[in-house]
Amino acid sequence: MAVRAAMQTHTARGGKAVRKKLIEFNNVSFRYGEDQPWVLKNCSFEIDEKEWVAIIGHNGSGKSTIAKLLNGLLFPQEGEIIIGGKPVNQETIWDIRKNVGMVFQNPDNQFVGTTVQDDVAFGMENRGIEREEMVRRIDENLSAVGMQDYRQTEPHRLSGGQKQRVAIASVLAIYPQVLILDEATAMLDPSGRKEIMETVAEVQMQKDLSLITITHDLLEVVKAERVLVMNEGEVWGEAAPRDIFSRKKELRGIGLDVPFVAQLADELEKAGITITKEPLNHAELLEELWTLHSRT
Repeated sequence: MAVRAAMQTHTARGGKAVRKKLIEFNNVSFRYGEDQPWVLKNCSFEIDEKEWVAIIGHNGSGKSTIAKLLNGLLFPQEGEIIIGGKPVNQETIWDIRKNVGMVFQNPDNQFVGTTVQDDVAFGMENRGIEREEMVRRIDENLSAVGMQDYRQTEPHRLSGGQKQRVAIASVLAIYPQVLILDEATAMLDPSGRKEIMETVAEVQMQKDLSLITITHDLLEVVKAERVLVMNEGEVWGEAAPRDIFSRKKELRGIGLDVPFVAQLADELEKAGITITKEPLNHAELLEELWTLHSRT
């Protein structure tokens, strides 16, 4: 049975303002053929405007299928998906895709232009955007991802991290409400992953995007506002990262790992050192240990 962690919805960072619901999955089920098992089973969740949600789960849990359903690459056999107040179906799909941008694991699969600026322009050309506006958006979005000096560069000459930056700029240029990263940093080294996620976090704040990251990288997950845990096609739990990773034994029971710092906190507990707050990073753990030390 799916287990849901308690959480408050529709609040902005810091709980200051109520936010509007942007995405709804209502009892969605999907399978890749009538003779195939269900990949998603009666799946329901909501995502707000400007919210960052990380989706995690073991391979085959339904994460990437959710991404494709959000962008209308697939349609559910059962249930309903609503984005920006519109149901996702064959009649609305082109409007939906204007508002939902995706960046995939391999950026080479998304390149269509002979130069970086041509690639960023491609999506806008398909939408009939005026040339003057296109030039402005190319400048704006290449600057946002730190690639403004590579406008005339051929994509195959870029590093993996640079290619992902251009792929993100190409999606941002169509001004989506939602940016989905589907394992977008999986092919990068740790330094490249860190740089891309810092860029994405900054862009999300600047452009007020809803951000959905599908990832196995736990260092990315802890930066999200909320985590959605998938298990065997069902929503196993959803809560803030700290609350999710406090359930270490349960997560391991469904085949998921927890951040190294959480494992270290467990070992300290076994050694008799009481950790009062689940740490999400090394800085938090050090602060907790310093606080404990100062009390003794």
